Amino acid sequence: MRWRLIGVATVMLLGLWANDGLNAQSTSPRPAVQAPPETVRELGALVEQARARFVARDTNGVLGYVAENYRSAGNTKPALREQLLAIYSLYDAVQARVQVDQVHLVDGDAWIYTTGEVNGRLPIVGWVSVLSWQKEPEVARRQGSTWRLIGFQD
Repeated sequence: MRWRLIGVATVMLLGLWANDGLNAQSTSPRPAVQAPPETVRELGALVEQARARFVARDTNGVLGYVAENYRSAGNTKPALREQLLAIYSLYDAVQARVQVDQVHLVDGDAWIYTTGEVNGRLPIVGWVSVLSWQKEPEVARRQGSTWRLIGFQD
């Protein structure tokens, strides 16, 4: 099982995401278009903010980027909270690197593809790799004036 943070955000932030589609009940293809540069910049800034909250061990801050109805690959917002708390209890400190590779818009939702890595510091052992991913998608939707992760709503 992959951890989901937002990246993201991820962990939107931090990815932890293996999914099989935004809407399993959809039978017709949904056209994707490259997001405009201003949308990419806006989402990139949010990914960075979520990454910083993760490194600061701010569970509520990270989850602020996640919609209440988040659902993806069996994960929900409460499950993400448990995963974050488990990470923070296991590691003395965490580091994260997250890069936004591309953003596509599908019916107004943003499909954000990220590459990243999470490291944690274990007592006695030191820094270890916790998670890494390449070009993994996560779905965000604008809710009011901000974007929040909604997952693939499976």
